[in-house]
Amino acid sequence: MTAPTSDGMSAPELLALPVAIDLDTANRALRIGRSTGYALAKAGEYPVRVLRLGSAYRVVTSDLLALLGVTGYGGAVEGHGAFGAGEAHKLCA
Repeated sequence: MTAPTSDGMSAPELLALPVAIDLDTANRALRIGRSTGYALAKAGEYPVRVLRLGSAYRVVTSDLLALLGVTGYGGAVEGHGAFGAGEAHKLCA
């Protein structure tokens, strides 16, 4: 059994997260309470990049994994995300 890295989320669970996650999931991974997490996001002081999409907050998973020191995201080269150095994704904004 893999030891949890934070509040019940193991490294494999973290690696299985989608590209962007809701703030509650990021709070859980970082062991930040809900109120504190939303206050940090609103103040622009959340420890990783937060995207504001309408009234929803989303956290970029690769930033979260880097902060937590979890490697192996999508089989990518460490430090280069899922696309490698200099590569861009094909998603629209």
